[in-house]
Order: sequence, then structure tokens, then C-alpha cells
Amino acid sequence: METPAAAVLVVTLNPALDLSIRLPQLAPGTVNRTESTTLEAAGKGLNVARVLAALGRRVTLAGFLGADNDDAFVQACRRDGIEDASLRVAGETRINAKIAEADGRVTDINGPGLSVSATDLMALREALLARCRREPPAAVVVTGSLPPGVTPAALAALVAALKDTGSPVWVDTSGAALIAALAVPPTAAKPNEHELADWAGEPLATQAAQLAAARRLHAAGVDDAILSLGAAGVIWISRRGEWLASPPTVEVVSTVGAGDTLLAALLDGVIAGREAPEALRFAAALGAEAVRHLGVGAPQAADFAALHQQTTVSRLDEAVDRRGSA
Repeated sequence: METPAAAVLVVTLNPALDLSIRLPQLAPGTVNRTESTTLEAAGKGLNVARVLAALGRRVTLAGFLGADNDDAFVQACRRDGIEDASLRVAGETRINAKIAEADGRVTDINGPGLSVSATDLMALREALLARCRREPPAAVVVTGSLPPGVTPAALAALVAALKDTGSPVWVDTSGAALIAALAVPPTAAKPNEHELADWAGEPLATQAAQLAAARRLHAAGVDDAILSLGAAGVIWISRRGEWLASPPTVEVVSTVGAGDTLLAALLDGVIAGREAPEALRFAAALGAEAVRHLGVGAPQAADFAALHQQTTVSRLDEAVDRRGSA
């Protein structure tokens, strides 16, 4: 079981300021009028850190921030009780536009990010390793895309170095960065079905194919293989068994932040030593809560207890034939 001081280090190499735009329907090529717009510190790393902090974790957020516009991140960390350990580099943190429509469709327009030098990357790497050796965290989460100047191979080297400190390393990224990180491998990874299909080299059109690929990922050395399937739920393969969580149907406003919520909540349950079905049920329910609004899941939502109760968890290694048929 955990100690009361169990903390999490979240590493996000390419954070962003999110310009969130909500409107009934996007009409490209015309003038669109919004229902609301907000500009705030965001990105996968901050999302994960926020959920963990809301669940009572001590959280440190590290990565790169542009020195010219870091105020929103400073304020966000202070407000949410997150330790800010990000390295400031010359320039501005990127701005991403997220357009959410009434039917739940979200269009992301993402900037490339700050250009990171080899010197900057080495400085961050050494700071992270020193922190892990000085005060080993309960886990390290490496999440988000890569900024210009950081290659997939460099990310894999960072994941390997962090893992060598003895801390569990959870990874949530995509594309070539994910493929490189999975080769290390990390302690845990949370691909979606398309990302896992890229790694597996084949489409994952059925639950049997999805389960088989998640099992392959676990067998390749990823202790916790977490396959996010959106509204269809979550498959979790680990030494704790093989599980499927099915969340209730909810009205979707925005899926941005739901996967980050899922990862953070499941990690919290693992650190706390909760039984696998309960940890996964809570995480899937909180992910379902997140899609009902902009931002991350809110465990304090008035109806969260009902969402939690309506989320079902089944054990796949008992219910599904090992040959891949139900």
C-alpha cells in the first residue's frame, strides 16, 4: 500500500495555451459566432496533473515553458496546488485552438511548440533524474506530443533513463513518439485503438482483435497495457488480470481531457493499491464525466456517484476464450 506522501511527477514536453471555442456548428469558409471562448493553460500534462491533484496527490509538473508567456501556467499550478518545476526557455508557449460543436465533434488546430535545443533537453533530463533520485515519486507520467528539437529517439532515451531510477513510468503520447517509447518499454501505456493498431501493424476492428493487441503489448513488457476505446470503454491488461470497463452513455460536449482523466484516475487507484475492478470503474466513470463539459473530469460532480454506479467492469480473462472468440 502507498504511504501518505506518495507523489507523482508529470512530464510534459510540449504544453500549450488552449483557446477553447464552443459553437453550435462549425461552418468552414464563413463567419462563425461562438457561444463561448476561453484561453487558459492546458495540455495533456497539466490535465493529468490537475486530476491527480483533485484526487489528493502531491503533484510536480515539469517540462518546457516559454519564458515570454508562462503566467497562465504559473497561476494554474498555484490555483490547483501543483508544484511548477518546468524549465523556462526563450520564446512563447504555443497556442492551440479547440473548436467544440454541439454534436460533440471537436476540431483541434495545434501549433508545433517551442523549439527545444539539445542543451535545453539535457538540462531538463538531468533535473528530472536528480529529482527522482532525491525524492523517488510513486510514478512518473510522460505525456503529450514532442516539440521541435525533440526526436522520438530522444523521448525513448528519457523514458529509459527515468525508468532506470526505479520509478514506474507511464506514457501517453502518439505516432512515432509512442512507437519509440513502447520499445523501451515503459511501465504503462495508454494508446487508443488507432494508436495501438499502428503499433500492432493491423486494424483492430473487433473487440477480439483489440484484446489480442493489448495482450501483445503487455507481453512485450508493458506491465499495464491500457486501451482507451472512447464510448466503448477501456481494456486494461496487467498482472491484476484482464478487464473491460463500460461507462454509461452520456451527452458528449467535448472529448478533450477525457483520456487524460482516465489515465490520472487509474494511476491514482494503482498507487493507492485499490482492487483492479474498483480502480478501473472509478477511472472510467470519471472519464465519462469529463466528456460532458470542457476540461477534465470532476470527482466532486453532483451525480458522479450515479455515473460510478452505472459503470460496469467485467473480467475478460475469465469471460473471453483465449483463442479470441467471445
